[in-house]
Amino acid sequence: MQSIDRYMARLIALPLFSTLIIAAMLLILDRMLRLFDFVATQGGPVSVVWRMLANLLPEYLGLGIPIGLMLGILLAFRRLATTSELDVLRGVGMSYGRLLRVPFMYALVLAAVNLAIVGYVQPKARYFYEGLRFELRTGALGASIKVGEFTHFGDKMTLRIEESEDKGRRLSGIFVHQQMSPTKWVSVTAQSGEFLATDDPNTIIFRLVRGTLVHTDPKFSAPRVLTFTSHDLPIPLPRTESFRDRGGRNVEWTLPELARLGKDGDTQTLRDQSRAEFHFRLVEVASMFLLPFLALALGVPPKRSTSALGVFLSIVLVVTYHKVNQYATDFGELGRVDPLIALWVPFALFAALTGWLYYQIAYVPGGQPIGGLERFFSRAAKLVTGRFKRRREAVA
Repeated sequence: MQSIDRYMARLIALPLFSTLIIAAMLLILDRMLRLFDFVATQGGPVSVVWRMLANLLPEYLGLGIPIGLMLGILLAFRRLATTSELDVLRGVGMSYGRLLRVPFMYALVLAAVNLAIVGYVQPKARYFYEGLRFELRTGALGASIKVGEFTHFGDKMTLRIEESEDKGRRLSGIFVHQQMSPTKWVSVTAQSGEFLATDDPNTIIFRLVRGTLVHTDPKFSAPRVLTFTSHDLPIPLPRTESFRDRGGRNVEWTLPELARLGKDGDTQTLRDQSRAEFHFRLVEVASMFLLPFLALALGVPPKRSTSALGVFLSIVLVVTYHKVNQYATDFGELGRVDPLIALWVPFALFAALTGWLYYQIAYVPGGQPIGGLERFFSRAAKLVTGRFKRRREAVA
């Protein structure tokens, strides 16, 4: 029996982890393009993209782990069924319940991992992600000066650089305009320059070489013009606000914090939102214990059939159930329905559907949950191909 368990573990492991990695990579690639565009627009360093993606990974794993578990178990049973190994195992007296022992071990371990992710890791990672977005917008990450464009330092200083060499160490074609008051300003043009640090972290020195300075003031009868060989221009850096505390959104609270806020929140709205998010995370983890039953029911095709309809249906059911939970969470946050009812009633319906599918294949003689659907799609495909064939013959 232990050899069969090891065999089942190997069959499940490869598609499970392959699906998990592929799903995470696809989601990351989709977000990566948007993050590169966002970071480039804000003028931030490219390295921050990888930090933002790392903080989004727990969120993707929250959905990727259930899908990986489902496909891993489903494809394992599908292989056993299509190679007639399942018939042999059933013939020697192994029940479907016994065959589900290893899948439930996977489900238990991955459910614990997913609970740790959605309950503790994902909320803090989401907060760090929002913090990086804030720092990009405020320039706290060191927004770069774009060559050939006007860069604003606060509301009173504008800078333009024509050329940048040696990774920004040598600048040329410089224009600086500093507005000190509505009637008082300084404009400087210079052939080259460089930035120098000072003891004051809120001020840097821009050393300009070979240029002209124009200074206007109501006290002057005419603007003063100065030609210089070297001139140090202090540039005050804009003061950035500190990022908000964690918890600006419900997704940033951990499970114990959500439980506390759902009971002792200051307002009814906060309590409803916290309870809805709390039950959403618990329902998502609890549903993983239904996936072995669902994977078995959809993974075993009818006799003499190699259709992959069960694989397609499994993904549709898992994703649809996830979206239903999100919609129910929104209703619970609005206070229209108690979050306990809004989220656990769909779970009960999903569990009933899963139980019926498993009962059909495990206890009904000759039962095949997706047999009727396969026959329907087969007839529909023949009907469609027949019409196309008749049209081609008519045209010919």
